[in-house]
Amino acid sequence: MKDKLVIFGIGEIGQVAHYYFERQTSQKVAAFTVDAPFVNAESFCGLPLIAFEDVTRLYPPEEYDMFVAIGYSKLNALRREKFEAAKALGYTLTSFVSPHATVLNDGRIGENCFIFEDNTIQPFATIGDDVTLWSGNHIGHHSTIGAHTFIASHAVISGGVKIGEQCFIGVNATLRNHISIGHRCVIGAGALILSDAEAEGVYLGTETERSRVPSSRLRKI
Repeated sequence: MKDKLVIFGIGEIGQVAHYYFERQTSQKVAAFTVDAPFVNAESFCGLPLIAFEDVTRLYPPEEYDMFVAIGYSKLNALRREKFEAAKALGYTLTSFVSPHATVLNDGRIGENCFIFEDNTIQPFATIGDDVTLWSGNHIGHHSTIGAHTFIASHAVISGGVKIGEQCFIGVNATLRNHISIGHRCVIGAGALILSDAEAEGVYLGTETERSRVPSSRLRKI
């Protein structure tokens, strides 16, 4: 790991990544980069903003790492594309693992992972490349999270679960133990998954309906 890095991405997640790397790691962010058509200013977060097409000339991979800070756009395909492009240029894709996460899997965490505070990763779990674990998730023992997957906050992944590549797991979703989730599945917020999910499946939780009784008629609140 080098002591300087360049962040790909100037959206909200790029700004969030800058916050965490600057405050909770020894690596210093030197610049931001995006594809040339999206360079809309000279700087971002007070740092130089350059075209990705120029990045190796200005911030060579021999001296800088890179972090791709993109969300789950196009079911994580865009983040995967830029991850692979940065690797092809020779960059080491650094991961951020919060010091406030509980990580007990002996470092089985891939490149370009973004693991926020209050995640619990139990023993023998494996986290693939380019995985985002937003805050507060439970990753159970012997589970495997496939590359380029995004797990939003407070999901429960029970023990022995296998999640394929490029999946999205929404907030408060629950996956029972020893099931398999195929590639490119979408598990919606609050969904309960009790059996295997085939590739490219979409599983949506049930939204709570509004009561017929208005709040003005509630007497005990």
